[in-house]
Amino acid sequence: MPTQKKPRRSRAANPRQDRHVVVYGIQREKPDLRKLSRAVIAMAQAEAEREAQAQHETNLRPRGDRHD
Repeated sequence: MPTQKKPRRSRAANPRQDRHVVVYGIQREKPDLRKLSRAVIAMAQAEAEREAQAQHETNLRPRGDRHD
């Protein structure tokens, strides 16, 4: 009975690895405002998420000076 091979995982399937993104700018007469606005919203959401995570981690730290 032949053994079955496991399917190979591509590198893109591993989310733990850092991705290297390259962006090239293209000058256009009329910018794509919808695409720009979506990018700005995504950046603002990512920043808000980082700030919320930092706040959450700060609140989890035990306070040594509290005497309840």
